[in-house]
Amino acid sequence: MSATGEFNPLRESDRTMSRISGRNFLFVPGPTNIPDRVQRAMVVAMEDHRSSRFPELSASVFEDLKKVYKTEAGQVFIFPSSGTGAWEAALTNTLSPGDRLLTARLGHFSHLWIDMAERLGFEVRALDVPWGEGMPLEFIEAALRADTGREIKGILACHNETSTGVTSDIAGLRSVVDACGHSAMLFVDAVSSLGSIDFRMDEWGVDLAVSGSQKGLMLPAGLGILAVSPKALHAMQSATSRRCYFDLADMIATNASGYFPYTPALPMLHGLRESLNILFEEGLENVFSRHHYLAEGVRAAITEGWGLRLCARHPKWYSDTVSAVTVPEGIDAAHVIDVAFRRYNLALGSGLSNGAGRMFRIGHLGDLNELMLMGAIAGTEMAMLDADIEITSGSGVAAAAGFWRRHRQRQRCTEKSGRAGVIPDRADYQERVAVESALPVG
Repeated sequence: MSATGEFNPLRESDRTMSRISGRNFLFVPGPTNIPDRVQRAMVVAMEDHRSSRFPELSASVFEDLKKVYKTEAGQVFIFPSSGTGAWEAALTNTLSPGDRLLTARLGHFSHLWIDMAERLGFEVRALDVPWGEGMPLEFIEAALRADTGREIKGILACHNETSTGVTSDIAGLRSVVDACGHSAMLFVDAVSSLGSIDFRMDEWGVDLAVSGSQKGLMLPAGLGILAVSPKALHAMQSATSRRCYFDLADMIATNASGYFPYTPALPMLHGLRESLNILFEEGLENVFSRHHYLAEGVRAAITEGWGLRLCARHPKWYSDTVSAVTVPEGIDAAHVIDVAFRRYNLALGSGLSNGAGRMFRIGHLGDLNELMLMGAIAGTEMAMLDADIEITSGSGVAAAAGFWRRHRQRQRCTEKSGRAGVIPDRADYQERVAVESALPVG
């Protein structure tokens, strides 16, 4: 404290005070807030995972995960790992050492996938894309058309690049591959999109879709989830990469009867069962609409209220699960994050790799509503003011409140929720927002 008793967030002695009362506000882009129902579902006595009753649980989550991926033809696998484990499983089960892959390095997580592929012995051609842009479809098309010998075996794409707040056009990517008549498999990282942003595995022709438990599925970290198309399953027959723990053949042999080749994460499976129940009760399309609606309010706070820039360079790439905020020159974003955490008990996502010190990230996915996000926006605003960022106090809160009061989330009636309305696609939603923005608040 200063001589007058005023709190000084810049002083180390003040920043290391005793525990802050109240609940921590978790607004990183994963892990996300866990619903009370899911937490209660995971408080279970240990059970025999080889009992005759266990397949009732496992079979139900396998089948319902397919609905979240929107696949009928694909097969879903669950590993006791993070999403990174599912990355490795996707690569090693379908490729052979020396196989060529095509991708773009457009953020921290796309870089990590490239790094893994190279360390596993695959040859990766990657275009470095400015942070804030999505998958470069023209580059992919040119590379595929030049590959007359069909040496490219796979394309790696992050559906939602968490480090930059960018969502890429996977449907457009599939159209490019089809237009080139190329046989490369499509590998997609859906870790921070599945269960929050519409993902259509079958319609988009995705061959391997990687995800994890700690984001849109509203669970702790600990489950790596992989959906595999029939084409990718067929590729396993000729793939010679070495694998053991992540061998899909072992999973296929045991999953068929509802079991696993080794001890599964039992409490997590019970939690997954409940999180799927929650998603289906709200209705998947309503979940996607809610995420877009909430994200638009956060973006209004950032760009209209605070006058700051998003890392995403164009609205077509705006992510509905995370916003990466660029701080003004001369400001250390890490300091903003530290003040938010130590003084206001608010956890914001840090800038990663090229974004370190230049940006912070607000996660807006999972079990969230307007008032929860209002707390995050208010806390972020106070932390920025404490860090000497010149914004108007209350401006972000006002901009978000104005957006959410002026608009309504349109919902589709579901059998369980009974909610009325029809969900538009994203373009229709944005057109409606533009019209409603001219209306008075009330």
